[in-house]
Amino acid sequence: MPAHASFPPIRLLAVGDGAWTVEFGAAIDPAIHGRVLGFCSLLDMLSSDGRLHGVIEWVPTFRSVTVHFDPEQTDAMALHDLLLDVAGKSGVLSAAGSRWHIPVCFEGECAPDLIDVAAAKGMTPDEVVGVMTGTVFSVYMLGFLPGFPYLGAVPEELDMPRLASPRKVVPARSIAIAGRMCAAYPWESPGGWRLLGRTPIRLFDANNARRPALLAPGDEVVWEPIDATRYAELDHECAAGRFDLTLLMREGGQ
Repeated sequence: MPAHASFPPIRLLAVGDGAWTVEFGAAIDPAIHGRVLGFCSLLDMLSSDGRLHGVIEWVPTFRSVTVHFDPEQTDAMALHDLLLDVAGKSGVLSAAGSRWHIPVCFEGECAPDLIDVAAAKGMTPDEVVGVMTGTVFSVYMLGFLPGFPYLGAVPEELDMPRLASPRKVVPARSIAIAGRMCAAYPWESPGGWRLLGRTPIRLFDANNARRPALLAPGDEVVWEPIDATRYAELDHECAAGRFDLTLLMREGGQ
């Protein structure tokens, strides 16, 4: 199988009779994820040119991409060979997507675990917030819930395990950490990650057929601190559908 000297061998795994999973490695690693993004970019090009007849969709993860297809419209082994060839040409994609500057309130009930995390790390709450807002996070994948982004990497000084007892209810739009990962909950749900803040920005819009999830793999995120008063103002604007999301976005990771 084609492989760069510095990369693990590419593997293709059958997922039933209607999908192939293309594995680029076995670790959460920026270079491996860059290959995932590069592969998806090439699939976008092939799809636009009409060369992926019968392919329904592809789903990227930290280290792999699963390509779903209709076996009645596509020869599985021919697609296998095409995907292997494309994967070998994927390269490493950098600065993909957009950089989002998303407001977050790190105060009071928006940040129920902030004081505990600060104490555990021998830091002040303001120092924890400074680390979070001073880090450019990369969106690796979406999962768990519609639009739920897994972002890396949390700086080592904030590496914390999950809660011993998960919460039954995590408020929607909570910003959380666990280990070296960061996440943002689009919906109210159970969860065991440590909650450090909350954004008023809606992370999933079912009415947006083109892009219901605000964030996508390859995007970058910068958390920008706001106080509780500004949070309430923006929350009201977003709930009423009056907030312009393009104000948060900068193309090409700038």
